[in-house]
Amino acid sequence: MNDTKVLIEKIKEGIQEKKGKKIVVADLTSIEDTICKYFVICQGNSPSQVNAIVDSIKEFTRKGADSKPSAIDGLRNAEWVAMDYSDVLVHVFLPETRDFYNLEHLWADAKLTLIPDLD
Repeated sequence: MNDTKVLIEKIKEGIQEKKGKKIVVADLTSIEDTICKYFVICQGNSPSQVNAIVDSIKEFTRKGADSKPSAIDGLRNAEWVAMDYSDVLVHVFLPETRDFYNLEHLWADAKLTLIPDLD
């Protein structure tokens, strides 16, 4: 399993640890001129849950993939937090912000993998 796949797996575990929902992995590798290879998109129900998911992702990726985000943006209002792991961009949204920006639709050419929610 390559480093990127391990990283995505650890991101997913970090999201699930804090009950993040509607996880989508968008594979952008077949699209030219993209800023990264994968998007991981998910949502939390409140700003505090969004922040908890971000902290959990940081913890899981540090321990499990020896990786740290080069940048994290959006923590102040926690409606949409973007985490940059160079080949992988993680987007943690509040549901209404996610619906508004609709990244999955924007990247419709990407191969989308839906991860079932853990309840």
